Amino acid sequence: MATQPLTILIGADTYPPDVNGAAQFSHRLARAMKDRGHTVHVMASRQEAGTTTSFDVDGLTEHRVRSHKVVTHSYMRLSFPWEIYKDAERIVQRIKPDVIHVQCHYIIGRVLARIGKKYGIRVIATNHVMPANINPFLPFPQWGKNLVEKASWSDMRRVLSQAAVVTNPTQIGADAMRASGKFKLLVMPVSNGIQSENYELAPGETVEKDPRELLIFFAGRLAVEKNVDVLIEALALLPESLNHTVLEVAGSGEILESLQVKAHECSVEHRVRFLGYVTDEQLRDGYLRADVFCQPGTAELQSLVTLEAMSASKPVVLANALALPHLVEEGQNGYLFEPGNPQDLAEKLAAVLLLSEENRTKMGQHSHRMIEKHAAEKTWQTFESLYVSNQAYHDFVAGRG
Repeated sequence: MATQPLTILIGADTYPPDVNGAAQFSHRLARAMKDRGHTVHVMASRQEAGTTTSFDVDGLTEHRVRSHKVVTHSYMRLSFPWEIYKDAERIVQRIKPDVIHVQCHYIIGRVLARIGKKYGIRVIATNHVMPANINPFLPFPQWGKNLVEKASWSDMRRVLSQAAVVTNPTQIGADAMRASGKFKLLVMPVSNGIQSENYELAPGETVEKDPRELLIFFAGRLAVEKNVDVLIEALALLPESLNHTVLEVAGSGEILESLQVKAHECSVEHRVRFLGYVTDEQLRDGYLRADVFCQPGTAELQSLVTLEAMSASKPVVLANALALPHLVEEGQNGYLFEPGNPQDLAEKLAAVLLLSEENRTKMGQHSHRMIEKHAAEKTWQTFESLYVSNQAYHDFVAGRG
């Protein structure tokens, strides 16, 4: 753990107002380190055309670099390395960070890792994105996407080799990185962390909800890999005794229109509520009024929204894919379903919704107990330690025996 204040530079290829788990984590990390007494700078893409600019936001210094809109994505901005390298180098020379923490190897992370190596600055890397996550946005046939994915793994290993330690939100994700082949870097699982008290009912607080309804809740970006269409199909397949069940979808994204069409095709448009972008307070309310939380996505490296729902003491039904299985203890706090299988998902949702309210509450309480190991304080302590030495990594290895 750092014994004196550090100057920390966080490099984030996606950062608020972007709405995704990596962006939210980067912001939470920056605020947490600022609250722990460190000087924190963040380098991220501008949200509009223009040259690099720096400004203060709530005690953090943001350096927004030149970027371009990605035509296949609703909000993503792309910064070209050759356009931002000199500005990034000047910023590093000026602020003299003790450590650079990159959140991705693609653009800004690549540039800062190279600059960190050049000037002998300690670099820590967190990998939030698997190469397969990018495939839906590539305008190539499948064989072309496969080639890009293979090249991306190789590129990731080359860029992240400049880091002292590489972290991933879950052990499953860390194992996947090693399994990609020749990944000899120090890879350590470090949870994104959750402040569970933010999602718990306050003393005397009640939740406003229509008592005639059962509610399934989903939160996240509306993108292909989230498989919300499968969830809508599953809603239509629930038994007749559950025809008072409603699905709330919190989030926005490029496939909203097609999901609205899907709800109409499945004749459940009157039972699906598209809430659009929601504030943190509205998101919390959604978790608290839900009877079950569902994450059908197949590209989740941890799923912060699932941790938040579990913090709100909710049962979960999750796709049996990538990092989601470690958030389910079958029959105790929820169920896993076969990815892409709406019938199996409907059966697992029904298994929760047909329970008595008392038994659903017990399931939710089990969820809450499970997320204790993801406490944000542990996450911040671990990163603070990694910023000054590899001791936390060696302790992790020793603990595995």
